Amino acid sequence: MKLLMAVILTLGLMAMVAGQLPKNEDRMCVHQMLSQGDALFCKGNLNVIYPEIGDVGCMYVPECNDFRQKISSWSQPSIKYSQAHENKKYILMMVDPDAPSRTYPRNRYWRHWLIANISGDSLKTGNISGSELTGYQPPGPPPQTGFHRYQFILFEQPERGKPITLSTKEKAKRGSWSISDFIKHFHLGSPVATNQFLTQNYHDF
Repeated sequence: MKLLMAVILTLGLMAMVAGQLPKNEDRMCVHQMLSQGDALFCKGNLNVIYPEIGDVGCMYVPECNDFRQKISSWSQPSIKYSQAHENKKYILMMVDPDAPSRTYPRNRYWRHWLIANISGDSLKTGNISGSELTGYQPPGPPPQTGFHRYQFILFEQPERGKPITLSTKEKAKRGSWSISDFIKHFHLGSPVATNQFLTQNYHDF
């Protein structure tokens, strides 16, 4: 028995020296949660779910399995909010407050996605449907700009009031969007749920 264990240990050490990784690389994939300061943004149990990686809410997108590259080309995530009311409508926005970088965010907020008239039923299932005012644009942090926050903000849509839309000026560009003006104009109040994840350009590690 001791001889068998010694052989197994020797073979394991040889594999490490040769630079061979275990076949199951996923166990090397570390899902790091956000710092305490950034984690404060995550409220209300809003799930942001991408293929392969799953729910990225309140975490750094891992380096492993090319996730940081893949997330820049995947289509829109599944958004789930189990506390949604079936008979109510919602508004979802996805923004980057760190455009072009967190230290110099001159294009804050960059609007990656904006959907109005989302049914509560679809939010419960995660396959949201509604009026897409800005088509989904995947995260694309420029090289050498550090980590960017990608924030998802969900509002309950007022039952009465102006139709939710973007002005001609807002439609012309995604960057430098005033979230506060939009919220005030349509009387959205406080969000019912918020979440975010952080990632950086996949060449930067």
